[in-house]
Formats: sequence, structure tokens, C-alpha cells
Amino acid sequence: MAIAVGIATTGTITLGAPAPAAYALNYPTWDDVKKARANTAAKQAEIKRIDDLLVQLQVNVETKEAEARAAADVFEAADAAFVEAAQKAESLQSQADAAHTVAEESRLQAGQMVAQLARQGGSDLSANLFVNAGEADTLLSKLGYASKLTEQSEGLYSKALQDMNSAQALTDQADVAAEERERLRVEAEEAMAAAQVAYDAAQAALAEQEEHRIVLEEQRRALEATEEVTEAGFAEGVRVREEQERQRRAAAAAAAAAAAAAAGGASHNGGGSVASGQVVNGWAWPAAGTLRSGYGMRLHPIYNYMRMHNGQDVSNGGGTPIYATSAGRVIYSGYSSGFGNYVKIDHGNGMSSIYAHILNGGLRVSHGQHVGAGQLVGLMGSTGPSTGNHLHFEIRRNNVPIDPLDFVRAKGVPVG
Repeated sequence: MAIAVGIATTGTITLGAPAPAAYALNYPTWDDVKKARANTAAKQAEIKRIDDLLVQLQVNVETKEAEARAAADVFEAADAAFVEAAQKAESLQSQADAAHTVAEESRLQAGQMVAQLARQGGSDLSANLFVNAGEADTLLSKLGYASKLTEQSEGLYSKALQDMNSAQALTDQADVAAEERERLRVEAEEAMAAAQVAYDAAQAALAEQEEHRIVLEEQRRALEATEEVTEAGFAEGVRVREEQERQRRAAAAAAAAAAAAAAGGASHNGGGSVASGQVVNGWAWPAAGTLRSGYGMRLHPIYNYMRMHNGQDVSNGGGTPIYATSAGRVIYSGYSSGFGNYVKIDHGNGMSSIYAHILNGGLRVSHGQHVGAGQLVGLMGSTGPSTGNHLHFEIRRNNVPIDPLDFVRAKGVPVG
């Protein structure tokens, strides 16, 4: 069931009511085919019915795929907005904390100066000149020192007040940014759920098409045949076509497996290359290959401008296995215009990971599935904006990207 997803002019995400379910397609039976052969008009009508069903199946696939792409684009925009807001809130909070430390230091210095001024006697020193004339020089010296202390204390007080105001202003900004971050977090999660529903609907439409296409095409061939076709002959035709399709898929899977085996058997010693699959302290590096673009600012290889790269790229042959970096629950397994086919796993305690540019047909886990550390989640590919087969790997803390290489190494996993 498709969910309408859109972005209003305000930039917020709107989730429409579920679209009404389409009526189930009425597929012809073998009896329908045999009866239709009895006269030309009925035969042509049945052929048209089959042609219409084939068209409907294709249109349904294309419609659902378009809906899935649109929902994925909304999710991608919402996720990017949240990440930006989260990074801003984190930066402002860090600045506010630092400002409060400075303000506290200024307050303590001002307090110490006031205490020191009080110990010097302040303006009472001038009165002592009349009763202690013999100590005039000493008293005048103290009076001059107290005057300087007063000036300094006033300056420190002004600085402390200014620092406290600055700290409070930053705190206020951080609070506003945190509220915006929370609002965008909710929107991003809703958009992710809608994108997953749309992707699953597209996959269901594709599965329905694959399930019925061969039978429909065989029925059409039976109607157009000049000789009488028995039900057994018809069934055999379906069986042969399905076996051919099965062999085609098996050959494609074998080719991917061969590429994966070749990649897995390659040397990964030195030269920026890494192995994968070794679980240490509950964590593992996700894919064997060569480390390419790392975490940080870079010139984007496709868009050709400087932008933040929120993950670590690992390049290798198409079909190279990709493993879960740690145990968790799959919270997204689908498509995105920016990531291509990708998987996102929630590891708990605010930690999550992303595996992007997965091969078409290479997703090996589904939404809601629980996985273990080092479990196969996909096959390396080049879907989405990509210049070649590679894995884009991200680690996020509270959905804010951090350097995945440093993080996994800190867990004790040997990388490189």
C-alpha cells in the first residue's frame, strides 16, 4: 500500500493518508484459455486481456518504483537537514560550555579581587591618616594600592558580567538549535519509515510481475498457436520458461559470488588495503578492499565542489561481501538517490551504521531484521552517484556522522 509523501513549501514533510489498495488483477485460468480458442472473437478478447494484464503489471512496477524514489528523496533531504541541525546544535553546545567555563573563571577572579580589596581596608585608610600621622607614608602607599585594586576589580567585574552574558546567549542559541534538531529528527524518522514502505511496495510489485509474467506470456502463446495445445503442454511450457529464468538468476548469482571470492582472496596487506570479517570486542570492519576517500572535506568526484564526506570509502570488485560492523537491527534496507541501494543498522546506545552503493539485487537483509557482528548484509556495487564499485561506510552517534575508521580502530579492530 503506497503512502503519499511530499515536502511543503515550508520544508516540512507531510505524510498523506494511505492510498486505496488496487483491485486484485483477474488472471486467466487454463480453462479460460481453452474456451477462448473456440472462436476468433473470444480468442482476440483473451489475448487483449493478457496484453492488458502484462501492461498493468509493468505500469504497477514503474509507478511503485517512482513512488519509492520520490519517498527516498524526501527521506534523504530530511536526513541531511537533521544531520546539519544536529551538527549545529552540537557545535553551539560546545561553544556554550566553553563560554560558561570562561565566565566562571572571570567570576572567580573578580571575587578574589573584591576579597583582596576588602583586606586592604578600602576607603577607611584615609581616615587612619588623622589618627596615625606617624605611619602616613605606609598608609598613603596602601591607599594608592587600594585605588588600583578598585579599578582592577571593576574591570574584572565588567569582564565577568560580559562573559556570563555571552555564555547565556550561546546557551539560548544551543537550546533553540536542540529544539530544531529534535523536530527534524522526528521528520527524518517519519520520512525513513515512508521510504521503507514505498520501497517494499515496489519490490512487491516487481515480485508480482515476475510471478505472473511467464504464465501470461505462455497463455498468450497458447492462444496464438495454430495447433491444439493441451494443458500438459501448456504446463510444460511454463515449466521450461521458469527453469530458464531460474538458470539465468543462478548464473548471475554465481558470477557475483565468483567476483566476491576473487575479491576475498586478494592480498590485503599494506598499501591502504584492509581485510574484513574479524570481530573484535563486538565490532568488525565491514568490507575487504582499498581505503579511498576518508572522513572529512573533499572535492566531490561527481559534483566537483568541496563538501563534507561523512564516511570512509572502500573499493573492491563488484559483488565483494559487505558485513555488519556490529550487531543490531536493520532500520532501513532500500534505495536512495544519494546512496544508491543501502542498509542502515541501529546498534543501540545511539550508535548506527550505513552501508551504501550496494549492487542491484545485492541487498541481503530486510527492514526489521536483527543481525550479528560480521553478518553478510550486502554485496559491493556502484549504485547511486558513484564512480566505481565501492562501499561508502558511515558510523553515526545520535545520527551525527563521526570518523568510522577512527571509531572502529578505537574498538580494537585491526584496520590497515
